[in-house]
Amino acid sequence: MLPTTREWVLKAEGDYDVVLLLLRSRKRGRHDPTCFHAQQCVEKYLKGRLTEAAIPFAKTHDLDELLNLALPVERRWTAFSGQFGVMSLYAVLPRYPGMTVSVADARTAVATCRRFRTLARQSLGLK
Repeated sequence: MLPTTREWVLKAEGDYDVVLLLLRSRKRGRHDPTCFHAQQCVEKYLKGRLTEAAIPFAKTHDLDELLNLALPVERRWTAFSGQFGVMSLYAVLPRYPGMTVSVADARTAVATCRRFRTLARQSLGLK
């Protein structure tokens, strides 16, 4: 694995750790940061895989855009096409007034993050 890929993975795992901490939190209403960190985990795994495949990408939080770049080398990831549109919004919007995510949104984001993380780690040869 390339050193830069390894850095992306470490950053992704940091976001995943925060998701797990937020899920275990006794305080309620932390759905906005949960969705943000789930989105960030997916984004960083996508960027890590693109880096490993030497596929250039723009500075973006658009998960569908990143996924479309990765699909030529990761055909199994086609299952996520169409699932990342709403998740991409979590990179910015819930962090400011005007958008609040629901419990159902957070559950969906976490489930998507977990499924994608598993496939991304397998793709990168990680357990």
